[in-house]
Amino acid sequence: MVKVFEILEHTADIGFRAWGDAPAELFANAALALQSIAVEATVVNERFIYPIAAAGGDYETLLVNWLNELLYYLDGERVVMSRFQIDQISPERVSGKGWGEQRDPARHAPKLVVKGVTYHQLAIKEEEGRWSAQVFLDV
Repeated sequence: MVKVFEILEHTADIGFRAWGDAPAELFANAALALQSIAVEATVVNERFIYPIAAAGGDYETLLVNWLNELLYYLDGERVVMSRFQIDQISPERVSGKGWGEQRDPARHAPKLVVKGVTYHQLAIKEEEGRWSAQVFLDV
């Protein structure tokens, strides 16, 4: 099985590194990483499809905005997701969807309270046809 993300420990925060064969796969895997840090997402039922979109000036800004949209769903709408699909992506815009359900505290136990996605040590690279992103979260 190909590794899609790993958790990165940091003195004050937590982060992750995600991978993908293309920007679309990278953004979907980054979304999975964020969900897995915030809640127990392995027991999510894919009952509903939620539209997700973000804009930015480059892939780095776009990724931060995309992940902050997911945080809005998680905290503002009380929705947890377990699968993501990117329908369109460019350095300025991403749109897609996530499959999930209303958050049930008994089933989707909180792990960490993620306040936001930071630009601290943010990096997106493409090397030998494989994309990677390093992201740190404010917890």
